[in-house]
Amino acid sequence: MQLSPKQTRVFQEVVLDYYRKHGRKFPWRKTRDPYAILVSEVMLQQTQADRVAPFFVSFLNAFPTVERLARASLKQVLRVWSGLGYNRRALFLKRAAEAVMREHRGVVPRNLAPLDALPGVGRDTASAVLAFAWNERVVFVETNIRTVFLHHFFPRQRKVRDEEVLELVRQTLPIKTHPFSRRMGESIEIREWYDALMDYGAMLKHQVGNPNIRSAHYVRQKRFVGSRRELRGAILRKASRGEVHVADFAAFQEKGLPVSEILSELAAEGFLRKEGRGFRTT
Repeated sequence: MQLSPKQTRVFQEVVLDYYRKHGRKFPWRKTRDPYAILVSEVMLQQTQADRVAPFFVSFLNAFPTVERLARASLKQVLRVWSGLGYNRRALFLKRAAEAVMREHRGVVPRNLAPLDALPGVGRDTASAVLAFAWNERVVFVETNIRTVFLHHFFPRQRKVRDEEVLELVRQTLPIKTHPFSRRMGESIEIREWYDALMDYGAMLKHQVGNPNIRSAHYVRQKRFVGSRRELRGAILRKASRGEVHVADFAAFQEKGLPVSEILSELAAEGFLRKEGRGFRTT
């Protein structure tokens, strides 16, 4: 799909008009520190921004630099992360910090390929870091951005591929990228354009439902209670306080969950180490 200049301009005005009036404030929007932005972007994977905000502040208070995070024990990291969920992200973030110290002399890389190669990052998260930390003209998609483009440009189409969305993200990037003063007619930085898209997309989800169900990449989130994910979280919370055993999770076994298998899985991933008949956080 090729947009005309008029279509692009009208679309940008709709998004920016909403942002001028209703733009949200989050702590990661106050910083240009690439490490802090990397932390926020990993936290925002699969978790809503309002929920992430207090965890982001607590995490940076505990680990204010990439070096401090790299040197921390996994037990310390998981303790601060506890409650945010999807604990693999905490492990990956610590491993990413270690890689930055080991391979990049403690400096978060400013190029897409080395950022993409960090554990748990990937191309979209790497591109987001480039946009928010350095105002780079990169394209990426996440759930709220996808919502905006599906709503405006694919209102009846199903199985829309992200490649189609990304092409429209590219076409609608602002050309003039001066700081945005929230006055009509002003230019906008790339980082604020993405903030505007995300805020507008979050609103659309509340107003019109979730257009993401029409994405080719949509996967319905599985029920948390009684799931393997709930058990993994319970194991890691208990392990942060000391040794754990299969018998500690009998209630989950009664629900048919394979406790022994998941303990071994967590050990293989690097969360736990086996000691005799029990497991401890690494």
